[in-house]
Amino acid sequence: MDDNGFDWPAFLRRWRDEWVPSEDEAMDLAEEEAALDELRPVVAPASEAEVADAERRLGVRLPPSYRGFLLAGNGWRLRDDSIYQLGAAHEIGWFGDPFGMTPMYRGNLDERSTEQEVLLAGMWERALQLETDSDMSYVLLDPGDTDEDGEWALYVYKGWSGEYPTRYPSFRAYMQRRYESFHAERAPLPDFVNETTQARDADVERAREEALSGRWEAARDLLAVAKRYGRPGAAGMLGQLDVLTQGVRGGSYFGGLVADPRCADELVPVMALAHALQCLPGRPERPFALGAETGDAIRAAADGILARVRDGSYRYAPDGDFGQAVAEAREAARWGDTDGAWRVIRAALPSWTPPAPCLLAPLGLLADPVLGPVVTRERGRELLATPRAGRPGAVPEPVPDLDPPGLSWVAESGRWNAPYGSWRCLWVEGVEPEALPGLVGQGQGQGQGQGQGQDEAAGLTAPPVRPDGWLPHDVRRPGDDSAPWEDRAVVAVGRAGAAGGGWAFGFDPAARTHGPGRLFVSPAAEASRGGGRAVVLWIRRGRDDASAMFHLSVAERGAELFAYTLRGRDVERSGTVPEDLDPERVLSGAEDAERERRLLVAVQDAYGLSLPRHALVEGILPELTTRSWNRAPREGEVFSYARVTGGRPRV
Repeated sequence: MDDNGFDWPAFLRRWRDEWVPSEDEAMDLAEEEAALDELRPVVAPASEAEVADAERRLGVRLPPSYRGFLLAGNGWRLRDDSIYQLGAAHEIGWFGDPFGMTPMYRGNLDERSTEQEVLLAGMWERALQLETDSDMSYVLLDPGDTDEDGEWALYVYKGWSGEYPTRYPSFRAYMQRRYESFHAERAPLPDFVNETTQARDADVERAREEALSGRWEAARDLLAVAKRYGRPGAAGMLGQLDVLTQGVRGGSYFGGLVADPRCADELVPVMALAHALQCLPGRPERPFALGAETGDAIRAAADGILARVRDGSYRYAPDGDFGQAVAEAREAARWGDTDGAWRVIRAALPSWTPPAPCLLAPLGLLADPVLGPVVTRERGRELLATPRAGRPGAVPEPVPDLDPPGLSWVAESGRWNAPYGSWRCLWVEGVEPEALPGLVGQGQGQGQGQGQGQDEAAGLTAPPVRPDGWLPHDVRRPGDDSAPWEDRAVVAVGRAGAAGGGWAFGFDPAARTHGPGRLFVSPAAEASRGGGRAVVLWIRRGRDDASAMFHLSVAERGAELFAYTLRGRDVERSGTVPEDLDPERVLSGAEDAERERRLLVAVQDAYGLSLPRHALVEGILPELTTRSWNRAPREGEVFSYARVTGGRPRV
């Protein structure tokens, strides 16, 4: 045993006994370009005297793990990287920075440089060189970068790569990684079976049971090791855990599992979403790579899934009881109740059954344009911590809901989701969201929608597919067919309250105009013609060049009950404003920073109104283009406008 208590003789002997030629080495042997003994690792221990002689020659005591290695194997053949041979004790020596790396690395240092960057800059002049045969690569032990056990950090520098050296905390860590790489390279060989491969395969199976039982962190640790050994299924399972805990991102990878037709409905949609998020507008289209050899049927299915993910029409639809719960959850999330949708999914998770043994969770949820945003990273961890597929285990504590109650949360941040500082919303009582197009959609109603047929159905449209980091000004705007005086709103449509007894709403997060003008006609009266009440709110936050604006109008049975518009300290009224909503009473003694919140609280308390923050921020609600919130100019009225366009100047 060496100074670290690590059994180097057993480790090197196991490596030697497990050694078989890689595919490339087998070709060299077949072509008689190499002899078997020239490729096999060597186990020839150095004596204590040989190690002591090397230490006297170098003037240092070698770090524990490297010293133990020499006493078990005095040099080692490595063929699976650009390092081919580690030298014996009498062959190692100081590197001496023959290529002048030190000035370049020190020249990049500044006051923000980390301790590790400073150590690396000085490593070149003091490092001990271990390799004796390589492809322009160097194995360097740094006596200036040590730990509490006396180990020296080891750096591998590949001179042809143009990259920074790879750091390992010790020589033992480096050799362990090389041993794992040796296994990973030979893992595809059908006859590469030994005690180590069998042990790692058992870890993969154990990880599967741990994951399905809700112990995903233990599963992740097992799979991370098995992946480094290249064991089948490990990378694909680990990728599933990663995507649920870290989110869908470019490079989501599931190894060879994607080639299994039983896995396609869960894994391919996630890969399609990751691919779509990476594709930038105006850039050449990259091939949709699945990362594994697949049959024609899977390839064709993948292309179809990618098309549906891109246009927002993809729907995750598993079988059985869990599939029924998914459909119920989608209907709730479709109109904004993402918290309710998650509760439905969470309750159904124990009934989910993997279509294939290596599937660990219902990943297809993440690619669904409505349900994907419901499964946040925190909920992804909750999903993984919930026992599935009939496995026993404790149910985790539910993560908190995402939507705050009421409306006051809208005033919490000046940029919550309205970069222009202006938003407006219409609520209609006692109707379902599907009814809004008939009440306020363009082309509906009497005397509205020039150029539109009176019976033309406006309808709802799916939200546009948005790249990461979208803002409301990225959403679709009404087309150029609108008249200059028109002010059509593109609103996200949803439900606030229980189905059939709550309010349908249409929310415009980035109103194009500064607020109600002289042509403004509140849509509340027309929206309430079905018999219930309708409420319109329009808020513009104050800026240096404009005061804050707050508009409230309420109608019932097709007639406006009252309205007021507050600009700064001035208020315009019509009708009788209820005392609890009167801005002078509500804002009495309020600081400027509190005015918006107080007004919102008064409205939410009077009518029980709310807005679903998560659904709005994630952009998952269907959209509607409303009729104009301005009336047409009457005969004799003057209406002027200016249109500014950009472009390259003509020469």
